[in-house]
Amino acid sequence: MKILNSQVLVVSLFLIVPIITPALNKSSMALAAITTKYDQSIINQQIVVNKSEFGVKIVSAEGKVNFFPTTTVPLKEGDAYGWKITLDNYQGNVKGKVKWREVLTLPQAPETWTTENNKNFSISKDGKTAISQRTATPVNGVIENFWTISPGDPLGKHQIEVYIDERLIGTFIFEIVPF
Repeated sequence: MKILNSQVLVVSLFLIVPIITPALNKSSMALAAITTKYDQSIINQQIVVNKSEFGVKIVSAEGKVNFFPTTTVPLKEGDAYGWKITLDNYQGNVKGKVKWREVLTLPQAPETWTTENNKNFSISKDGKTAISQRTATPVNGVIENFWTISPGDPLGKHQIEVYIDERLIGTFIFEIVPF
């Protein structure tokens, strides 16, 4: 009976794989390859997140930066939304620096994508997902990233995933609403 079950499983796999493989090859996601090499000591290092926040960053007329935690973001040109993550004692691959990757997924493609660093930035074939990769020096253990609202940005549900050393450390789901 055990041999028969094994044979049925093996035959099933040979029947299913040719069906699944073409579907995977037709994926609408065509991201530029971003390869990251990590020292074995970094891969084994524990990542402790003390706090993670998502919200809106607004700069006053006097230049004061204010952060307001929220999951609802008004579509107001010039304001910014993003995340802050406080890490506990993480050293990174270069002493004092943290290499992180962010995956931002929108409900539909914006009119344009703009970033300060095109070198470590890629966009999916359908234009709805952007991947950014940065190396930052945490200030008081905090790493962060913000996106400025621009004309043509879509309304609706958005998602940001943040990774360090290919490990997911934060997921933020939020909605852009009319101003």
